[in-house]
Amino acid sequence: MTLSTDLAGPSVAPAQVIRKHYAMEMAVERTRLLYQGSLLPTLLMLVNGLVCAWLLWSPQRYLLDSIWLVWLLALVALRVIQVAAFESAMPSRQAQPIWRRMFMLGSAVSGLTLASAAIALVPVDSFAQQAWVFGLLGAATLSASVAYAVSLPAFLSFALPCLVPAIIYLFWSGDPQQQGWGCLGLILLASLSLVAWQVNRLIQRGLLRRFQNQALIEHLQQAQQRSEQLNQELVREVEQRRQVEQELREAQIGLQQRVDQRSQELDVASLALSKSEARLAMALQASELGLWDWNLQTDEVHHTQLKELFGLEPEYVTAMLSHLKPRLHPDDLPLLKRALVEHLKGRSEDYLVEYRVRHGDGHWVWIQDRGRAVERSPSGRVTRMLGTRRDISAGKVLEEQQRLASTVFEAASEGIVILNPDYVLVAVNQAFSRVTGFDIDDMIGRNVVELPSSRDARRHFPVIRQALLSHGTWQGELVETRKNGELYPQWLQLNVVRDIRGNVSHIVGFFADLSARRESEERMRYLTHYDELTGLANRSLFRERLREAHQRVRQGGRSLALLHINLDRFKLLNDSLGHEVADQLLQKMARRLINALPEADTIARLSGDEFAVLFDAYGNLSSLARVATRLLAKLRVPVTVDGHELVVSASMGVSLLPDNAREISALVSQSNMAMQHAKHLGGNNFQFYTDSLQASTLERLQLENQLRKAIDERQLTVFYQPKLCLASGKLNAAEALIRWEHPQWGMVPPGDFIGLAEETGLIVPLGEFVLRQACWQACEWQRQGLEPIRVSVNLSVHQLRQGKLVSLVRQVLEETGLDPQYLELELTESQLLDSVEHIISTFQQLRDLGVKLAIDDFGTGYSSLSYLKRIPVDYVKIDQTFIRGLGQGREDASITRAIIAMAHGLSLKVVAEGVEDQQQLDFLRAERCDEVQGYLISRPVEADGLADLLRKNADFP
Repeated sequence: MTLSTDLAGPSVAPAQVIRKHYAMEMAVERTRLLYQGSLLPTLLMLVNGLVCAWLLWSPQRYLLDSIWLVWLLALVALRVIQVAAFESAMPSRQAQPIWRRMFMLGSAVSGLTLASAAIALVPVDSFAQQAWVFGLLGAATLSASVAYAVSLPAFLSFALPCLVPAIIYLFWSGDPQQQGWGCLGLILLASLSLVAWQVNRLIQRGLLRRFQNQALIEHLQQAQQRSEQLNQELVREVEQRRQVEQELREAQIGLQQRVDQRSQELDVASLALSKSEARLAMALQASELGLWDWNLQTDEVHHTQLKELFGLEPEYVTAMLSHLKPRLHPDDLPLLKRALVEHLKGRSEDYLVEYRVRHGDGHWVWIQDRGRAVERSPSGRVTRMLGTRRDISAGKVLEEQQRLASTVFEAASEGIVILNPDYVLVAVNQAFSRVTGFDIDDMIGRNVVELPSSRDARRHFPVIRQALLSHGTWQGELVETRKNGELYPQWLQLNVVRDIRGNVSHIVGFFADLSARRESEERMRYLTHYDELTGLANRSLFRERLREAHQRVRQGGRSLALLHINLDRFKLLNDSLGHEVADQLLQKMARRLINALPEADTIARLSGDEFAVLFDAYGNLSSLARVATRLLAKLRVPVTVDGHELVVSASMGVSLLPDNAREISALVSQSNMAMQHAKHLGGNNFQFYTDSLQASTLERLQLENQLRKAIDERQLTVFYQPKLCLASGKLNAAEALIRWEHPQWGMVPPGDFIGLAEETGLIVPLGEFVLRQACWQACEWQRQGLEPIRVSVNLSVHQLRQGKLVSLVRQVLEETGLDPQYLELELTESQLLDSVEHIISTFQQLRDLGVKLAIDDFGTGYSSLSYLKRIPVDYVKIDQTFIRGLGQGREDASITRAIIAMAHGLSLKVVAEGVEDQQQLDFLRAERCDEVQGYLISRPVEADGLADLLRKNADFP
């Protein structure tokens, strides 16, 4: 049982606890109450039985009545004996379940005995006897509901056998009156059961309260026993304390005497310790050492000098791993771990490591830790370490400076020598050996006066010594001797190094070999005035010579001629054959200029392919013209460069001073203008500057501005010249041609502005305009119900160079919706050599889109045949110069026939342009040319005009 106590006293345990703890005792008590209360019901059963026997006695049934009465008396006697046996039994035997089962058996037999009287002995036709017998049964059951209520099973074991058989008998009789008595019997049974249940509850509560009181009494008895034990122990303890106090008083007296004596000793020792601690603190402060004590089990650490070393307050750093580890430099953490593990495992006598830690101010400081394990666990594991810590940042900086100084000393490109005050070599670096050729080991320990030196150097020795003595420094240029005897220029700088007392400790010298510098200076002087590639005068020297010549003209009334020369198509050759071939070509052209113009005062290379020739005091214009003609002829002579036979022409402009210009700037500008005019005329000629050239230049500038304006203001339009398919006789393609209708000038011929657009880069927006307009127009014709045809658009090499052509074509096709097979792009044959590989790659991408490709003006170039098999094209257009000559000679016909045969052999289609008469058409048809284009078919027309031609062509079968 569990009871709780507090200051107010004990409290009763819960009912569940009581029932569980006293389950057996309560069962025994209920059994005892049953036996104790069974005497009265047994006596009442005997009285009721005797009354029933008296009421039911009849001579006819005397035997049955006698037997029943004898059985009743025997049963009563057995029940009394059973009660006596229980009361005389030991309590331990009373707790056995057999007593309860025997009681319930006796009750059941008693109930059946009484019920048998009502069933077997009462006459059926005697209502009075039945009433008396059933009344006696009810009285017996009533007494049982009170006496047996302590156990409901005991009550039911008597009541059910006593009443239920009689009730069943009454219901079974079939008589309504007896069935009514049966109903009253059921009511009586139910009522008595409720009474028994209520009485049982009261008895159970009484038992529970009784055992709760018993438990409380037991608890109080136990508490009393404990209290008595505590009182006895307290008495004993008080007695013991009295004895102890007496002993303590005696011990205190002796202890006080010893304490006084010990205190005196401790005062002396404390004074000595204080002095020792003060000395230790001053020593640590002087040595800048910090102490640390680390408990490895708790990670607790105690520091000194933490503020000075780490810039941290000690109260914020109490753990080694959690507080200090995060401040370690990540590069040093592996080294620190390795040193610590080695010491903890006993592999090193001391823990010694250098590492970086972040200072409280944010910068890194170098720290050296030295420590040792001082305590270990029984298993040998280190539990405590002691050590010192110091800041070695200054030493690390000095060490790094020494390392850098050593590296600089050895890696310096200049020679370095260190002498003692007696001018004996103490150290030299590798550069010294490299410059002089002497081995380092041979030089160390030798005096400078013993070293091989030139006469110039020995002559300077006294001056150097005096300067060092007076000023502590000397620098100057000497001529020195190498080991092999070679003389070389040297720049030497000497400085005196003094110790802390001001005495000379060393002399440090730096010297540089000036040989390369002298050569470089000569080279720079040469490159300042001459072109490195050709050896001709460069632009700087040319301008200097030009100024000098101009000065002579002004002083002496002489004349001056300037020839400005530019190689034709040089950029094309450079891009096609490469820079190395182009450089070799320039060198050969420069030699030809020198050989062809021995009378020239200055020949200069101004830029990539531009040259200038200066004639001081030329004869006359005729002689200049002859010189220019001779020069152009010599330049055009075929030249072989790296296996390539090349023919190079030039454009030349000539300006005169003072005839054309008064100042140098005007002279140069005019010669350049004349050269540009010569190039505009096709190259391979020379032009003298005239005033009309100035006007022509202004016209071209005005034309360029107007062309830019035309692009912005959409003054441009596209005409279309159809192409005829000779096999079908149908118009199946058209070439898009740009036209410019100026608001004031009217229709501007394409030849007047296409070349200018090429030069200025305006050809790119012009080409994009034509491409967009042609693709849109082709779709528009299809929307009008006409048969789809190809539209040809001419490309410029500038569009290819930009590298955006493929994306532009893809974008235009997507925007207009034109099927790529109806777009044809044409590139002039002469432009194929401009970045051939790039053109091949671009054409392949265009072909992958489905666009048709063609080579225009085929037959006018000189190198396209070698690339024709590599460039992915679909059409070849024969230049109209060959078509125009058909019928006039055999050469043009042979060339045309050969081109058609070659193209068909390469699976290419052939287009002939410039067809103007029937004879030309018949020849081309006979030679199986695929398509023709020219005035015989149609002149270029506007979009509506071509639509009409297509409709008319569609009407003919």
